[in-house]
Order: sequence, then structure tokens, then C-alpha cells
Amino acid sequence: MIGSLLYLTASRPNIMFSVFLCARFQADPKESHLTAVKRIFRYLLGTQGLGIWYPRHSTSFKIVGFSDSDFAGCKVDRKSTSGTCQFIG
Repeated sequence: MIGSLLYLTASRPNIMFSVFLCARFQADPKESHLTAVKRIFRYLLGTQGLGIWYPRHSTSFKIVGFSDSDFAGCKVDRKSTSGTCQFIG
């Protein structure tokens, strides 16, 4: 079950945190982990029709994206950070 959810995270990033949290317990799963996985599947079934639809022939529609990154910018542990932001409108 977790494998199929991991596959879905490519197109549904909103479930990524929950799926990866459940994947950590694959070696020794409990009943509560199965309940969490079932809850993720119920969420996916309930949100099948939701999404962002882009107009095909619109002159006022514009997508603008920005990104920034910092290589080893943290002075303590030398970790890199990055971020993106997209505006649709």
C-alpha cells in the first residue's frame, strides 16, 4: 500500500508528509499505521474531482514563478536551503 502512495506523491504533493511518515514504520507496522494509511486513501477518494484547471485560450492568464537557493548557507551545520513560489492569475 505504501508503494502505491509513494508513486502518487509525484502528482499529489499534498499527501507527501503523511505518506513518508507512514513509510518510516514499514518495518514494524502497528494497527494505528494501517488506520493512517486507510485515512490517506479515503482522503484521496474524496478529493478526486479537485484540482486547478488552466484555461486553454485566455489572454489574461499568466503564470509567474520565482526560486531562490543558498548553498551551505547555515553557519552551524552548513545545510543548503531552497524555496519556490508560483503565482497563477
